[in-house]
This record gives sequence, C-alpha cells and structure tokens, in this order.
Amino acid sequence: MKEHAVAHESSIHVVLKAEELWNIAGFPITNSLLMTWMTIALLVLCAFLFRNSLKMVPGKLQAAVEWLFEGVLGYMAETLESEKLARRFFPLIMTIFLFVFLANELAFLPGVGSLLWGDTPLLRAPAADLNMTLALAIIAFLTIEITGVAVLGFFKYAGKYVSFKSPVDFVVGIIELLSNVGRLISFSFRLFGNIFAGEVMIAVAIFFVAYLLPVPLMAFEVFVGFIQAVVFALLTLFFIKIAVMEPHGEEVH
Repeated sequence: MKEHAVAHESSIHVVLKAEELWNIAGFPITNSLLMTWMTIALLVLCAFLFRNSLKMVPGKLQAAVEWLFEGVLGYMAETLESEKLARRFFPLIMTIFLFVFLANELAFLPGVGSLLWGDTPLLRAPAADLNMTLALAIIAFLTIEITGVAVLGFFKYAGKYVSFKSPVDFVVGIIELLSNVGRLISFSFRLFGNIFAGEVMIAVAIFFVAYLLPVPLMAFEVFVGFIQAVVFALLTLFFIKIAVMEPHGEEVH
C-alpha cells in the first residue's frame, strides 16, 4: 500500500524527498532507489523466465504477449512511418512502459510505506522520487535529440531551432528550442506529480476515513499508474517522430 506519505496514528507523514536508508562509501541508498532496484530485478527475472519458456507452438500466454508486442510494433511503425525506426526504438519504448507501469503498481503491495527501517519507510514508490523521473526524462530527451541529429544531420536538425531566414522564423525557432528543453521538466514533473499526489491523497483518506474511502481511491490510482506509463512511453514516441521530421514537414524514411 502506498503509505510512505502516511502518518503514524497521530499525524500524517508527508515527505517530498526520498529518505536515505544507508550510505555506502558516500553513495546514499534511499527507499525509492531500493524499490527501483527491486522493480528492475523483477523485470529481468520475468524476461529470463519468459525467454526460457518460449516455444515454436505458442501457448496462450506466449500468444497473448506476442499479439501485444506485434500490435505495439505495428502502431510504432505507423506513427514513425518507418518499420526500421520502429524496430530500433521498440525495446526503448516497451522498456519505459513496463518499468514505469510495474514500479507504479508495486507501490500498492502490502508493506510498501509501512515497513520501517528505524523511523524511515523501507520502500517508496520510485516515481514518487523526482530523481527517478528526472533520470527517465533525461534518457528520453537524449534519445530524441540524438535521433534527430542522426536522421537529419546536425545542421538540418539545428535549423529547426535556429533560423535566420526571417525575424519570424528566428523567433519561432527560439520558442521551439525553449519548448524542446522544457520537455525535461514536463516529462519528469508530470509523472512525479501524479504519483506523489496520489500517495498524499490516499494518506489523507486513510487518516480521516480509514475504512471507506481508501479502497476506491487505490483502485483509481492503479488506473492512474497504468495511464502514466502509457503517457510517458507515447510522448517519447511522438517526440521521436517530431525529431525525425524535416524542418518543412516532410518526413525522412
């Protein structure tokens, strides 16, 4: 249950910053970092087990996963208008979705927020830590920018943002450049804000109406966790699409 924002019995405990559990050689291990490692380990384990169970004649689970992946790959190819680009970025987009989705949903497991190390919650939702969401935003941002340069070339890509053809083009380019850099903020704060706000809302509900309101709120937050994973992955895909477009709107294939 998402309770790192929950008080004990007499007050509501809300902490904006991830709390440090240990310090190893000057490297702080926070409760959100610990849960991030748990999420990664679970994803790796699931991938390993699924790979070893693959069969030439797929069972129901394998067929369902293959159908899902083929659907996502087809949507990406349609969006990017390039099968090659879709296959190249499919691992990134799916990894972002699976990681964010699993991290959000694991936050509802019993013990998350209620298990303590001293006076500090042992586990905290990864997306409720701005460091994690900012790290994901940086990965997405660098991927988008490097892709644009790789596909269009440095000068043509830079020409989207710095143009001296006319004063209007120059101003529009600067606005686009600021908007582009602003993706780092929008990417990270959107995910962090939604997940952290959900934790606080559930904490308040548990404190004031412990046996009635929290259940529907938790069900809603499960849905929000899924939607936020979809939004982060789709925004990364759409911005990659924008990055590979020619300055005048013609796309590179």
